[in-house]
Amino acid sequence: MNRRLFLSQSLAFAGVATGLFPCLASAQTSEAQILFAQSYPDLNGTDQPLQNWRGRPVVMNFWATWCPPCVKEMPDLEALNQKYPDIAFVGLGVDTAANMRNFLPKVQVTYDLLVVGYGGIELMKELGNTAGGLPFTLVFNEKGRMVKRILGQVKPETLDEVLARL
Repeated sequence: MNRRLFLSQSLAFAGVATGLFPCLASAQTSEAQILFAQSYPDLNGTDQPLQNWRGRPVVMNFWATWCPPCVKEMPDLEALNQKYPDIAFVGLGVDTAANMRNFLPKVQVTYDLLVVGYGGIELMKELGNTAGGLPFTLVFNEKGRMVKRILGQVKPETLDEVLARL
């Protein structure tokens, strides 16, 4: 058999197989495992394992005080947080705790904020954001399966549709 034909058929089968056999589609599972294995301090310095948010739908939003699209989307995320009280929202700050504390009076949110620091860029890359750009939002269902990945500013109506299905 021609090597190119064999490779193309193998790749095609792999694409079909991952759809038929979810166990083969381990990327989402491993991304969830990577994220939920982390632990970061809140703005008071208390360590918060992301595992605490497992078992219910969760929106994980990577952001920074110096990122204009991040700041612009925060009121939309807060409105959705208020609309969906059974869905956890967590802001993962790719910033310093001091910057985040100083920023909060400007744009107030009631959802949890954790300090990931500048190492958050590498974490985002591991989670599929190869550019390392902000903002970056991941939505997980109650079983910890990623259902949506958003690079860039969220469109509130689009995220609302996703959350309504959870």
